[in-house]
Amino acid sequence: MDFNLIDLMKEYGYIILFFWSILEGETGLIMAGLFVHTGDMVLAWAIITAGVGAFVGDQIYFYLGRFKKKYVIKKLSKQKSKIAYVKFLLRKYGWFIIFIQRYLYGLRTIIPLCVGLMNYSPKIFAIINFISALFWSSIIIIPVWYFGDKILSLIAIAKEHWYLAIPVLIIVVVTIILVVKYKQRKLNIQKLR
Repeated sequence: MDFNLIDLMKEYGYIILFFWSILEGETGLIMAGLFVHTGDMVLAWAIITAGVGAFVGDQIYFYLGRFKKKYVIKKLSKQKSKIAYVKFLLRKYGWFIIFIQRYLYGLRTIIPLCVGLMNYSPKIFAIINFISALFWSSIIIIPVWYFGDKILSLIAIAKEHWYLAIPVLIIVVVTIILVVKYKQRKLNIQKLR
């Protein structure tokens, strides 16, 4: 019997999706959207499962920040600038930052930790977090489900022409590096002004 993630997802899809959403997210949501498209999962259940998983993950981070402050501060001691930035964002934009934190690369786990450190209301955090988690799972799973045929066609082409993966990957990585360097340079220029 071959170990195959696709077979595991077909058999234990909702359980895997739940735990995957606690830890990471987007890859699991894309797979869930494809499984909904092929009829192996139900759209509403996939969205709810992923949303609840993401909610639970952020609640864990929130309560770590709230009840293990010394431990969290010690662990994040090398990321003081990120913590200061998150606190600034929270003071400036309030609940909206909690709502969009899943889309802020590099701050995704630090935001719920910092919110917990700041003694934010657990009830308000939970409400915003829950709505945000369901919204997040919906806006990823629904388009993947809807465009499933096209995505599956691209996957088939990629399997057939696997040898193109390396040059495409190099182009993507170089592009990302150049964009990051450009943005850092632009940010440094703004700081000098």
